[in-house]
Amino acid sequence: MKKNAKGGPVVELSERSREVFRQIVETYVETGEPVGSRTLSRRLSNSLSPATIRNVMADLEEAGLLFAPHTSAGRMPTEAGMRLFVNGLLEIGQLGGNEQKRIEELCRAAGKSREQALEEAISMLSGLARCAGLVLAPKTQSQLRHIEFVLLNPGRALVVIVTADGQVENRVVEVPRDLPPSALVEATNFLNARLTGRTLNEARDALLAELEKDRSQLNELTGKVVEAGLATWAGGDKGGSLIVRGQSHLLEDVTAVTDLERIRVLFDALETKEQLVRLLDLTNNAEGIQIFIGAENELFSHSGCSMIVAPYHNSQEQIIGAIGVIGPTRINYARIIPLVDYTSKVIGRLIG
Repeated sequence: MKKNAKGGPVVELSERSREVFRQIVETYVETGEPVGSRTLSRRLSNSLSPATIRNVMADLEEAGLLFAPHTSAGRMPTEAGMRLFVNGLLEIGQLGGNEQKRIEELCRAAGKSREQALEEAISMLSGLARCAGLVLAPKTQSQLRHIEFVLLNPGRALVVIVTADGQVENRVVEVPRDLPPSALVEATNFLNARLTGRTLNEARDALLAELEKDRSQLNELTGKVVEAGLATWAGGDKGGSLIVRGQSHLLEDVTAVTDLERIRVLFDALETKEQLVRLLDLTNNAEGIQIFIGAENELFSHSGCSMIVAPYHNSQEQIIGAIGVIGPTRINYARIIPLVDYTSKVIGRLIG
């Protein structure tokens, strides 16, 4: 079978097959249940008999677009079928003026810091879409004014950064469990003596080179604190920090123990976040909405989930991050795609 640019099947359907298939997918998205021929005959505008519909469904199943979860059950779309639907048959809805206004108000209601705005936006998007929300935040590009480490408990410290334009942001980092408080003071003094007037990336490159060249200025534990703080903030090779909110929404669609296990696997993956950051980084090479369905990506291969994500831009039209949602493969694409798209544009205007 031929493949299209996104790896899905290229299937030529008759007008009747297209309508039957579209109704099956839309009904499945609404109910989450297999769709039978009698249900379809009531929904279809043209008067097709259940027998004719069953023949069309059999052809669609042979084409790899439908499957029957049980011998006597109706049909459900496969992941290939969902991809075909999203690419070619989906009618995307439009956000009304009131919805657009609400999104803008909720995003603007956050505090002044970039991270507060992003957290507010992703929590809002998660609630509206009833999915887990995620955002890849851009690296801090402003020059730095001050950095400080505060011990929270053994093995964890808070890094507080103040930029030259007055933004205050913080992260929790892992540190050696036997770290004495004096090491945090020493790390704070070491960094503040060297970072003024530099961006985070500039400070990170210069300081790591200095640490490598002459570690005699710091003991080993303090050096680890400096490296942990800088790596967390600069994002290493991963481009930025990841915020995930609303994971509990993924549990709303759980109907069996096997579903729960699949979602647990996804929760573990979200916890590590590494694959997700790589996935979001793909948006740097593509404009507009990106849709990943099920096993099309390794992250979702065992969880039966999909991700809808869009990049957001700064005032120079450069992609600086991405925002989106994760939900079951039967999420309401027609509603959520414009939600994600509009939110990404609002965020770009607010923090870009």
